[in-house]
Amino acid sequence: MSDSISKETVVKVSRLARLSLTPEQAEKMTSQLAGMLDHFRDIDALDLSDVEPMTQPYPLKNVMREDVEAKSLDRQEVLDQAPAAESGRFRVPPTIGFDV
Repeated sequence: MSDSISKETVVKVSRLARLSLTPEQAEKMTSQLAGMLDHFRDIDALDLSDVEPMTQPYPLKNVMREDVEAKSLDRQEVLDQAPAAESGRFRVPPTIGFDV
């Protein structure tokens, strides 16, 4: 583990993020973050010049079903069951900035 991050830095950042850490949690977090930074340094040291950049490690394929038209409910029958309908649509109460 390296001294790349201090407990004071972890406490300061946690305070900025509005996180309340106990001293034990701050100590543990400092150790974990230092370990991650060491690991990132190991990755940075690798020669990746022959590795082609990629956005996804595995090829993606969309699995989609056929768009098949199916029988649905009668529009007017559904609107007749609604508490309020207007111009062939459901009438709902306004949600923001409108007077009823």
